[in-house]
Amino acid sequence: MAASVADASVLAALLFDEPRRAEAEELLADADLFEPTLLPYELASVARKKIRLDPEQEEPVLRALELLAEVPFRWVVVDQHESVRLAVRTGLTTYDAAYLWTARSVGAQLVTFDARLQAAVGETEA
Repeated sequence: MAASVADASVLAALLFDEPRRAEAEELLADADLFEPTLLPYELASVARKKIRLDPEQEEPVLRALELLAEVPFRWVVVDQHESVRLAVRTGLTTYDAAYLWTARSVGAQLVTFDARLQAAVGETEA
């Protein structure tokens, strides 16, 4: 299994059956997922937005969110100081920098649909 860190954009596509779900499944096939502990909060925020846009979807969205408990994530506590330094250096949000920091700290590939975050991966590789 390849070590990977998937950000909320990829996991939301998978979890909430978004248009890029098949791509997310392919990217995460056989992945050993390491995730920053902020991930559940980010996905809860996505769920909230989906429910606000379509209140009739509240129950299906909340059921999908419950599936997170079944995924064998390897949780990583992010070094806040290093994450902030990385955010400042790259111009990323602290949330996105947390995913990048996590990937670096465990030697994993970062999987994202966020073009800015993907660009920062390339810019910071040395």
